[in-house]
Amino acid sequence: MPGRILSGMRPTGRLHLGNYVGALENWVRLQNEGWHNFHMVADWHMLTTGYENTSDLQAHTHEMVVDWLAAGLDPERSVIFVQSAVKEHAELHLLLSMLVSKARLERIPTLKEQIRDLHLDEQTISYGHLGYSVLQAADILLYRATHVPVGEDQVPHVELTRELARRFNFVYCRDREAVFPEPEAQLTAFPRLRGLDGSRMSKSVGNTILLAEKPEDIVARVKQAYTDPKKARASDPGRPEADLSELDAEGRPVHPGCVVWEYHRKFNPGEADDIARRCRSGELACVPDKRHLAQVLGDALAPVRERRARYEADPDRVREIIADGNVRARAVAEETMARVRDAMHLGTGALEKTR
Repeated sequence: MPGRILSGMRPTGRLHLGNYVGALENWVRLQNEGWHNFHMVADWHMLTTGYENTSDLQAHTHEMVVDWLAAGLDPERSVIFVQSAVKEHAELHLLLSMLVSKARLERIPTLKEQIRDLHLDEQTISYGHLGYSVLQAADILLYRATHVPVGEDQVPHVELTRELARRFNFVYCRDREAVFPEPEAQLTAFPRLRGLDGSRMSKSVGNTILLAEKPEDIVARVKQAYTDPKKARASDPGRPEADLSELDAEGRPVHPGCVVWEYHRKFNPGEADDIARRCRSGELACVPDKRHLAQVLGDALAPVRERRARYEADPDRVREIIADGNVRARAVAEETMARVRDAMHLGTGALEKTR
């Protein structure tokens, strides 16, 4: 039986193919299979690494939600809401923070990666950044989600969420029904799509294709895609897969595989094997292959562009969808927190029971 999922994104504005493949596509599939979807604009999570500048938060939230709707999320079947509009997230975050040690949080792999990638000082990392994963656990447990669609890098966060659910239920629910289910990580089938240059996809790097990209812009973007550097002429045999025989000093492939073929595998699976065969044999040159991929991507994104144009033309409708989602999310959050407070003997309800 379908369960309930909670998943969200930081509001960074318009989304790209990596966001679609890594999350959005899966959200829409689950929605269409009858799951109970809650999708959160994680604006408080933006503050952990970008608290200095919040001037674009509202605009970025609007653009991102428009892309969610353009990708196929149906506000009648999926609850679309903003994290900061539901104050219970903060309350549950505070209560859960009492149940986890600082040392446990410091072992979260993604925290270590952020410290490294953002060149942060471990001694001066903010309290909020350290507790990022506890807030994420509160986000999930507040809606009593049974499953969390994530990429492999987020699995440790789900495991911490499961630990906190078990800890809370053990401490406060020994003589009553458990408040929280232990959510399961649900990995996406195609969890990560590389950027056009072969590295991690990022708008700040400029190696992305946006969901709203026009066909002619897609052509220009795909021209930049990384292919086999040894395939200098059309007749040269190519290497669509990563060449594991040549590794750099850090043990990574010098040739990590052709990005164009990787995109074919995702968006053009019926032809991908034949394209790889023709590349290896020297029958297929990179330039026509890129033109073909641009056409494939343009066709795949056509329904997204069409839906996006409708929502762009009606910003009031987008605001109504968010406001309605906030109300629906808040109703579930309030019910959960009533159970939490009751289990912990907190608040006026507990006092009234003792009279």
